[in-house]
Amino acid sequence: MKKRLVSILLVTLALLLFVSACSSTGTNNGDGVGKDTLVVGMGADAISLDPQATNDQASSRVTRQIYDTLIVQTEDLDLVPGLATEWEQVDDTTFEFKLRDDVVFTNGEALTADDVKFTLERGLESPNISHIVGAISEVVVVDEHTVRIVTGSPFAPLLTHLAHPAAAILNEKAVTDGGEDYGLNPVGTGPYKFVSWTTGDSIVLVENEDYWGDAPKIPNVTFKAVTDNSVRTIQLETGELDIAFDIQPSDVTRVENDDNLVLERDANLSTTYIGFNAVKEPFDDVRVRQAINYALDMNAVVETVYAGVGAPATGPLGPNVFGANLDLEEYAVDVEKAKELLADAGYPDGFSTTLWTNENQQRIDIATIVQSQLEAVGIEVSVEIVEWGQYLEDTAAGKHDMFILGWTTVTADADYGLYALFHSSQVGEAGNRTFYKNADVDRLLDEGRTTADQDARLVAYKEAQEIIREDAPWIFTWTGENLSGIRSNVEGFKQHPAGHHRLDTVSFSS
Repeated sequence: MKKRLVSILLVTLALLLFVSACSSTGTNNGDGVGKDTLVVGMGADAISLDPQATNDQASSRVTRQIYDTLIVQTEDLDLVPGLATEWEQVDDTTFEFKLRDDVVFTNGEALTADDVKFTLERGLESPNISHIVGAISEVVVVDEHTVRIVTGSPFAPLLTHLAHPAAAILNEKAVTDGGEDYGLNPVGTGPYKFVSWTTGDSIVLVENEDYWGDAPKIPNVTFKAVTDNSVRTIQLETGELDIAFDIQPSDVTRVENDDNLVLERDANLSTTYIGFNAVKEPFDDVRVRQAINYALDMNAVVETVYAGVGAPATGPLGPNVFGANLDLEEYAVDVEKAKELLADAGYPDGFSTTLWTNENQQRIDIATIVQSQLEAVGIEVSVEIVEWGQYLEDTAAGKHDMFILGWTTVTADADYGLYALFHSSQVGEAGNRTFYKNADVDRLLDEGRTTADQDARLVAYKEAQEIIREDAPWIFTWTGENLSGIRSNVEGFKQHPAGHHRLDTVSFSS
């Protein structure tokens, strides 16, 4: 009897173990076999899932999966149809778009031209995305699936702006019904739909079964907020994460040397720069600005601060940006030339100045290196760390001598990376915190954004960058890279240069 009871118990235990194994298909076992959930680690939680309520990277990485735009900018920065099947330029200020007629929002509402009109007009009222849609003056509904977008003046980068995640098309009923809480319960037309959000921890998405395009290869996605960079790398190593965004330069070798991991490493659209106050002595003299550029070794910055990730900048735009002048001559280190320029400008013994940065550790490290290197030409630099909000306010007001900031040309078009930072109409809070003014640069940037001839735009931008390089309102510092770590069983992941990576094409190897 006892033997029979033991046998029954053993059989029951074996069955329980079998059932348990069969029910674990959604767990993160690290080998991809039977998995149905992709777990992605980000360095910050989203702020809102309303694409017009914020312009932070973490939010756009999630909304990219939930929503669609009229036009899609691929990872190769080509423009292809999205919710619009085709478009044509009617005149210098008008584009007409034909919409897909088989698209349904996740609340069951069909996509119409009225949704496009509602979205763009709402965006014009949002300070968070006015830089994306601000050129639009009118949206005209032609019929249920045709819409015309009119700009106040010719605006060549319009299509790249409409491809940005911030220009994702919303459903008017869903936004109206959601009210102030819409960003917590989004409705889109993308490959995934929203399930839940545990603030500060995770956002869960599931396959949108009514998606108009190809079905996602993995039906579930969980975004985890892992703010500690080292912890994010550890969770990738242990298999808690399938993908980890924004691997730190200090962890690159560690990821590359792990046989279970793959490092995705591509040039992005970001640059870090040190700006001068070009209307304040001594930086109102171009010779002083050039002298400092010649005195500094940006290779040392890249190696020391960024562990060899990225490259020294030779101009204001990263290499992936349309219109970037890749032929600009870098400011090679030449301490004697720097001293000569300073003497010609009336500063043979150098001078004292301040360099501001915010609390960002990499920028603090850059400031320390600059401080040390400029001693060789007699310039005494005091590094001041300023609270972020005060930092932005005071640099916009022109209270600074020198400052460190970064910029991402999110549309991958030179207009976005040059106009706000160098056009005289944009001084101060609008983006030009160096207060740099050059009439020829203004003219060229105006030409670049108003002509539809792409070759003519390239010529204008190339010439503008040559002048900017010569005038040196910046110390051209660093162009960055996107660094993502993935488990070796993850396939089909390709980084977008702007950082909002697509996940519906990702799969697990069998």
